[in-house]
Amino acid sequence: MASQVGKKILRQTKNVTKGYSDIQIKVREATSNDSNCPSNQLLMEIAEATNSQRLLVEILEILDKRINDKGKNWRHVFKALTLLEYLLYNGSEYVISYAHDNIYMIRTLKEFQYIDDRGRDYGANSKYNI
Repeated sequence: MASQVGKKILRQTKNVTKGYSDIQIKVREATSNDSNCPSNQLLMEIAEATNSQRLLVEILEILDKRINDKGKNWRHVFKALTLLEYLLYNGSEYVISYAHDNIYMIRTLKEFQYIDDRGRDYGANSKYNI
């Protein structure tokens, strides 16, 4: 529990110091490395924001970073793909254009792999989404 609180404080500090916008903070929350899933309310808010070109750019900036994350941050990748899938169904048509234009980036994730010290491949979760 204390570890979760510490991570939350660290994330909040990073949000301020990096100057993330409100929508970027929501995307970071939805794609965090925490084991819990983002709420439907949060996903709906992000999907609604894709109707604004300005907000869409901010959303996709964070999604790009998360999709391209590596190793121990495998949940960033998995949750970013999950969020992208949600946005494809519930966001603006611009999300479809983004996914189409960046399909190469998504396809490269078929090779994503993160094997922990016990031999578990966490990258397998991401492969199922592709």
